[in-house]
Amino acid sequence: MRLTTNLPGRLAALGLGVTLVFPAAGCVRRTMTITTEPPNALVFVNDQEVGRSEVTTDFLWYGDYDIVIRKEGYKTLVTHWKVKPPWYERIPFDFFFEVLWPGHLHDKHAQNFTLEVQELPTPQDLADRAVGVREQAMSVEEP
Repeated sequence: MRLTTNLPGRLAALGLGVTLVFPAAGCVRRTMTITTEPPNALVFVNDQEVGRSEVTTDFLWYGDYDIVIRKEGYKTLVTHWKVKPPWYERIPFDFFFEVLWPGHLHDKHAQNFTLEVQELPTPQDLADRAVGVREQAMSVEEP
């Protein structure tokens, strides 16, 4: 007695099963929220404007992000923010939670930045600086 298998039919059924299961598979949403003191400052993450604080934006990878924050009357803040992964985003757990986990996870990170008030120079400081630059320019020897 010879058993025959329907290999193409079984492969099609397997493909259909995988297609139906994967859309329901796991998903991790990653967001970073940036707040500032004072509020309503313009925020840039890796040279991309993301909005005014308080601002929340999605991100794809963990690691070091360049942060630039600007607000009129305050010194521009140029800094870094190292976003660390939670335990379930580390090898070997990440595959399970990214691909096989039947639910959705939301990984939230938040950071507050404080801006320093920009002190404007006095008119006398500006005049002194102008005199110094003029003297420097006049003392340059021509070839």
